[in-house]
Amino acid sequence: MKIAHDKLRRLTKEIFRAAGCEDSEAECIGSHLVESNLVGHDSHGVIRIPYYIEWLRAGKVHANKKINIVFENDAIAVVDGEFGFGQSIGEQAMALGIEKSGRHGVAVIALKNTGHLGRIGDWALACARANKLSMHFVNTSGAGILVAPFGGIERRLSANPIAAGVPVDGGEPILLDMSACTVAEGKLKVALDKGERVPDNCIIDAQGRPTNDPKVFYADPPGAILSAGGHKGYGLGIIAEMLAGALTGGSCSNPENANRVANGMLSIIMDRKFFQSDEAFSKEAQRFIDYVKSSKRVSPAAEILMPGEIEERTKEKRLRDGIELAETTWKKLEEVCRSLDVACAS
Repeated sequence: MKIAHDKLRRLTKEIFRAAGCEDSEAECIGSHLVESNLVGHDSHGVIRIPYYIEWLRAGKVHANKKINIVFENDAIAVVDGEFGFGQSIGEQAMALGIEKSGRHGVAVIALKNTGHLGRIGDWALACARANKLSMHFVNTSGAGILVAPFGGIERRLSANPIAAGVPVDGGEPILLDMSACTVAEGKLKVALDKGERVPDNCIIDAQGRPTNDPKVFYADPPGAILSAGGHKGYGLGIIAEMLAGALTGGSCSNPENANRVANGMLSIIMDRKFFQSDEAFSKEAQRFIDYVKSSKRVSPAAEILMPGEIEERTKEKRLRDGIELAETTWKKLEEVCRSLDVACAS
């Protein structure tokens, strides 16, 4: 089925408002979830709503939390999210980092103990919109242990998203949004809801055998996701765990914390005007983009795109045509709406 983005945004806001979030937080969560659907990251969109509401009811995430700054100086802040909703906590943490980097040229925000942060590209994009460059490393300290180490078959690492953003004058930012593993776990949920199989070389079963069936990943005993690029993705995942888990103080992947999903994120935010003039940076960035895109192509129909361009195209299409949702996903949203006495007409 397809649903208009504005209708889905209103419905999502109403769900979280009915669940106990203040209007501003409900709107924040809804905006980020629907934006993920708009840009094609359905794994981090409204499919997450039933899980968020379940966690809220179980006390594993808390509504209306404000960030707690544990330590701060001119360029650094260690921030405890106190298990608030990641979308709300993430916005607060990025606002702090953007302000610090604007005054001092660079800011490092070490965020720990926050609810699921959603699409990590949102935080790189927020910085780019403020004319800042940024890098973000993420881990999940407990319930999100999903990935087998290179050479192993049991889950030991989280998906370890890594995002980076670069503002481009006169155009959309360059936006890298990836994980250190082959596929986000949310994409397995999407495939499961749609009754689809996943691509080759993404997941293994409990015996380490390759599989395309997302059901196997959720079996007992469970399967695992593989690292992207073998040992290279595994190495990136280890570094992300150290930066987002050990350095922030929120813990690397740890089965003792498996009762809840808790994200950590280390964000490095840079104001380009402290490094060189806006004009010089913009000129060199555009020269390089043009040079890369000038390469001969593998076929007449092939395109050379900058990171983030596919998402912008998808957003344009879905703003116009509506957001596609699996019937199973919609039925789960209807169940949530009934439980909260929220109208949910298709």
